[in-house]
Amino acid sequence: MVGTIISKDDVIESFVRSSGPGGQNVNKVATCVVLIHQPSGIIIKCQEFRTQVQNRKLAWTLLQKALDERLEQEKQHRKSRREKIRRQNRKRSLSAKERMLEDKKKNTFKKENRKKSKDWD
Repeated sequence: MVGTIISKDDVIESFVRSSGPGGQNVNKVATCVVLIHQPSGIIIKCQEFRTQVQNRKLAWTLLQKALDERLEQEKQHRKSRREKIRRQNRKRSLSAKERMLEDKKKNTFKKENRKKSKDWD
């Protein structure tokens, strides 16, 4: 799937200290990368590797995947909405129309009989 192009102006990139294993490197260097995509509000935090460069590369990849997933979900939602409207506007089949008319005739007959029985009282 072709990804959307992410503008660097739309992303706030910050670096913070990681936690967990990594020894002295983790305690001294800000290797954790946090990306915030402002238009969508997606926040990606990556601290998989001990180096900032690897984490940065992975964070941008994860951001790209998250945006692609969100776009795909919106596309599916629009498609399902169109399908629902199409189904609602679809004309009845001939047999369904005949059944509906037959039911209406039965109900009309019942109502007419109720009126006749009231007139006799």
